[in-house]
Amino acid sequence: MKPSVGRIVHYVSYATGKPVCRAAIITEVGAYPPGASEGAESNIAVPVDLTVFLPDVSFTDRCMQSELGHEGGTWHWPERTDG
Repeated sequence: MKPSVGRIVHYVSYATGKPVCRAAIITEVGAYPPGASEGAESNIAVPVDLTVFLPDVSFTDRCMQSELGHEGGTWHWPERTDG
């Protein structure tokens, strides 16, 4: 999937111990790397700006995607659920 403004994603918060996934909305999509275009393969990561919903609201700029590692300070698509 390609990130776009308004999409809901999971932000992985920096935490001592186990990172925690938080709901977030993409508010801005950064530029593709030089030589790449929006029509390029979907595995090209672009930075996004997020509004992260914590117990208090947090704003996160130029956040990179991480579908596999879920490292702190990254975002990923929400897992699909049955039902």
